Amino acid sequence: MAAVIETHEVSKWFGEVVALNNLSVVIEEGVTGLLGPNGAGKSTFIKLALGLYRASRGYIRVLGESPRNNRGILRRIGYCPETDKFYENMTGYEFVYWLNRFWGMSVKEARRASEAACDIVHMTERMHDPIDEYSKGMRQRIKIAQSLSTNPKLLFLDEPMSGLDPQGREEMYALIHQLGQTGYSVIVSSHILYEIERVTDSVVLLYNGTMLAQGRVRQIRDLIDEHPHTITVESNNPRAIAQHFVQDTGTMIVEFDDGRLTIRTRDPNLCYQRLNDLMVDQAVQVGSIQCSDDNLQSVFDYLTR
Repeated sequence: MAAVIETHEVSKWFGEVVALNNLSVVIEEGVTGLLGPNGAGKSTFIKLALGLYRASRGYIRVLGESPRNNRGILRRIGYCPETDKFYENMTGYEFVYWLNRFWGMSVKEARRASEAACDIVHMTERMHDPIDEYSKGMRQRIKIAQSLSTNPKLLFLDEPMSGLDPQGREEMYALIHQLGQTGYSVIVSSHILYEIERVTDSVVLLYNGTMLAQGRVRQIRDLIDEHPHTITVESNNPRAIAQHFVQDTGTMIVEFDDGRLTIRTRDPNLCYQRLNDLMVDQAVQVGSIQCSDDNLQSVFDYLTR
């Protein structure tokens, strides 16, 4: 797959504050999560990619070229910022249309592009309503429509789930999946790690301006395989399950709690296999199996310790 963003030893500082420090990363086509807590360097990275900042050291290439003062590259990029600033009595369609006109489209092109973008984000039925009547989710979607209306190759979504209610988040997850499946390369910035798990398994973890890890969630999880896994099993007879694990050399701790069995193991693959065998042989009844250490939060916490 082609690289949409490539940096080499990029640093960006503001006076004595180092926002990015010696960052080298290659981001390929598709949906990629840019993860990290507030202050990790996510916004600085995006602004470098948008050509708004010049790197203090190193270089960044977007779609194969430097984005700084590069109109040809910038016309192939869409950007949806975290915050919004609307004329509240303007309709969603008018917001998208007039920004397209300012971008350089003719009247006909702007109308066509605005209607098509509103349709992609499922705002066609509400696009002629005033923005001050929109929910937070609708406001986010109309911002994304504007960023999509120029048909970009690369799209940046900065904290797109911020402030959304549960239904709004589910709609946003579905929209980002749809964008990825229809050929857009999307960079989704977030400090809420489970949100990124819902839209992609390709992640870049930033912390204090440096990259902790990059790759698929499973690949990153494999970096800490020596870290014991915590597996929780729900069963009507957890003690019957426990007797199959207490003598295991890979088992560190076995605990019981109200119909649940918690196993801390150094060999999760063997543990899962044994649980599967027990269920197949119908030796015990298992309601569910969960491993909390398989999520991005545990990976992030472990790598930053």
